[in-house]
Amino acid sequence: MVDTRETDQRSAETTATADFWFDPLCPWAWMTSRWMMEVEKVRDVTVRWHVMSLSVLNEGRDLPQNYRDLMDDGWGGVRVIIAAAARHGEQVIKPLYDAIGTRYHPGGRSDRQQVLTEALEEAGLDSDLIEAYHSTAHDDALRASHNEGISLVGEDVGTPVVAVNGVAFFGPVVTPAPRGEDAGRLWDGCVLVAGTPGFFELKRTRTQGPQF
Repeated sequence: MVDTRETDQRSAETTATADFWFDPLCPWAWMTSRWMMEVEKVRDVTVRWHVMSLSVLNEGRDLPQNYRDLMDDGWGGVRVIIAAAARHGEQVIKPLYDAIGTRYHPGGRSDRQQVLTEALEEAGLDSDLIEAYHSTAHDDALRASHNEGISLVGEDVGTPVVAVNGVAFFGPVVTPAPRGEDAGRLWDGCVLVAGTPGFFELKRTRTQGPQF
């Protein structure tokens, strides 16, 4: 009989852990999250999912009224996710994000509180968690999760934030989400440039919207 314990131990030691911060409102974070799921298939990376908040990030900023309205409504979704994680553990964050984001982005839904109600049901979570949508009870935990991510990259970026092996970066902003080895090569490049001392930014103008 083959003893697999040593192999399993080596695998655990070589598998990197990536931390991914997202706001479910953001379609570009959604695209990046779909890419990150592909990365898990082709690289020795395990992803831990965390909430950040564009509403927190944009507090006190002078914004166009339509974007201010979006930010004011943006608290609800992240509050519900934080409340669900507080009750059931961080393992519920990803399935809840999937259920929310599928409705927001490919689904084109904007009835956000109803989306959260449906997402809780799909994820098998308590329906009363929707009460967090309009409650400030979990805002301290929400801000702590947000600040943990944004402190790694600075206030002049948004969502998503990805960190691995002590290296953090904003993005990548990409559409459509690369698949298979294409996803792996993009991951390799992101980690390489983010780990270069003194490297801060590589950017070009977006010419198309998210392709879900």
